[in-house]
Amino acid sequence: MVRVAIIGASGYTGVESIEIILRHPQAKITYLTALPDECGPVTKTFGQLAGRLDMMIEPLDLDVLASKADVALCCLPHKVSMGFVPKLLATSVKVIDFSADYRIKDVSVYEKYYQPHTDTKNLKNAAYGLPELFREQIKGADIVANPGCYPTGAALALAPALKEDLIKPSGIIVSSVTGVSGGGKNPSPLFHFPYMNENIYPYGVGVHRHMPEMEQVASTVAGKPVELLFQPHVGPFDRGIVSSTYSDPVGDVTPEQLMTLYTDFYKNEPFVQVVSKPPAVKNVAKSNYCHVFPTIAKGKVVVFSVIDNLIKGASGQAIQNMNILFDLPETMGLE
Repeated sequence: MVRVAIIGASGYTGVESIEIILRHPQAKITYLTALPDECGPVTKTFGQLAGRLDMMIEPLDLDVLASKADVALCCLPHKVSMGFVPKLLATSVKVIDFSADYRIKDVSVYEKYYQPHTDTKNLKNAAYGLPELFREQIKGADIVANPGCYPTGAALALAPALKEDLIKPSGIIVSSVTGVSGGGKNPSPLFHFPYMNENIYPYGVGVHRHMPEMEQVASTVAGKPVELLFQPHVGPFDRGIVSSTYSDPVGDVTPEQLMTLYTDFYKNEPFVQVVSKPPAVKNVAKSNYCHVFPTIAKGKVVVFSVIDNLIKGASGQAIQNMNILFDLPETMGLE
């Protein structure tokens, strides 16, 4: 039985992780932590857990955590996580980190978008936790950097075409729309109901911090530098991300060739389904699935993907990574 601690258990990804582990036959929640003003009965924060989980959210005590857990899901914000991860690893607990602090390998790129990095040693050793592309690196790792939600959808849409050199590595456009939960639990004027309801808008034009993460993953898959433009939007729905990617083909590529390539590439991946028409976020809501549809339109390679940003884009992918770390069936708890 894998003993699981959740750090930052009071947020959206914390409760999604709890929900998944409660139905996981080989994992058990043993420790929940959050900021002092967010501590208390877990059911006080998440009423949906009444009758299902009788636990307290407690202030973090590393000695207690080390005695109770085999793995820590670190659901802390960017720039905060790196202050805790070294201490967690020093206790021999494995870490799956939800922040961006261990995703971007080029320290100068990370520091351009975030802040000075204080844990470059563990950054070098962190496995990038997108199982469909980096499963072998995840096995045996002590720390896994859980991918960002936008990069997950974009990478799964682009990887087969990049791997097979069917698209040019420059001029790629990724346009995505996320639900409101993508902004996290803390209130924001832009996500206030009167503004968000019946509304949709772009943000982070040309500067979104998931763009370098996308380029890093795409370049690793392609085996050469990849340049892309990422444009996010937020829409008036709770959860989900739809990503539309546009690329220039290398030579002549037919829709049938693309469909065959994608079907073959993901044929052994339980959580990636290549579908026969443009996908919808409702079809993957509250699941760990990614639906992908590749085609050709006006000479462009166009690939659509949809994921649930809180599951495949965060907590579900973390449990998928946990299963790999502890040599459990990858789908366990996520079926």
